[in-house]
Amino acid sequence: MWAPYKKGFKSWLRLEKSLSDHSVEAYLHDIEMLTQFLELRGWNFSPEQLELEHLQQFTRWIAELGMTQASQARILSGLRSFYKYCWAEQIIRADPTVLLESPKLKRTLPDTLSFEEIELIIGAIDRSKPEGERNKAILETMYSCGLRVSEVVGLQISCLFLEEGYIRVVGKGNKERLVPIGENAIRQIGIYRGHSRNFLTIRPGAEDILFLNRRGGPLSRVMIFLMIKDLAAKAGIRKSISPHTFRHSFATHLVEGGADLRAVQEMLGHESITTTEIYTHLDREFLRKTLANHHPAFRLSH
Repeated sequence: MWAPYKKGFKSWLRLEKSLSDHSVEAYLHDIEMLTQFLELRGWNFSPEQLELEHLQQFTRWIAELGMTQASQARILSGLRSFYKYCWAEQIIRADPTVLLESPKLKRTLPDTLSFEEIELIIGAIDRSKPEGERNKAILETMYSCGLRVSEVVGLQISCLFLEEGYIRVVGKGNKERLVPIGENAIRQIGIYRGHSRNFLTIRPGAEDILFLNRRGGPLSRVMIFLMIKDLAAKAGIRKSISPHTFRHSFATHLVEGGADLRAVQEMLGHESITTTEIYTHLDREFLRKTLANHHPAFRLSH
């Protein structure tokens, strides 16, 4: 039902807004999340049938998935753009996003998992199920490499250099980086590929995608969100958990272990070191000691 609207929206973004392919895909992903939500609720609504109440339920749903407030705000921005298109094309008579409130953005530090908590979550995976080995490989890779959820679902077999201990990751803005990968993740990827993945009928075009769903196609980001939340609940962990929690924990554990912040920045694929500092909750004592050890003016005055 939504395919014609998505096609029209895509053309509008390119022709009217002159957006890049990457930005267009980001907007389309926002609408894809909305349609996934409608399918899960069993609602067969078209854009003109959706009302403010439905979109408010959608915003609560993406919050419950564990998405950051910044991610939630970005998705709602995508919805507003979609309804601007619908208004311009006279698809709708009223814009239901006008009164839709975005979450108030706060620069709060997300919850971090300890190594023991990560082990509990991974240990909660039912490896007797067909998707068990895949899910274990996903979590081992996410924690080992600090990947974004979009980087996990898009990870390609041709980008694995496991004998050398590296993977090539395509991050934001299609920028590539090489990231070291740990032995546990390498071993689990081998188990997954040698067992469950080999028995799938792979969809055309998905042959090089590492992590596949049971129908042989790429996984969605929502599937990763739901899988992690379910495992955290089974492991008895009460923190607010999302795929980003694994990425944040990866960076935090590195810094707490004494890793250079520039090296962490490189592995996370951040353009600015300032962004890396947000992901790593360095306490004041750690910063004070760093200054005392490395800054000549600080040493002279103290």
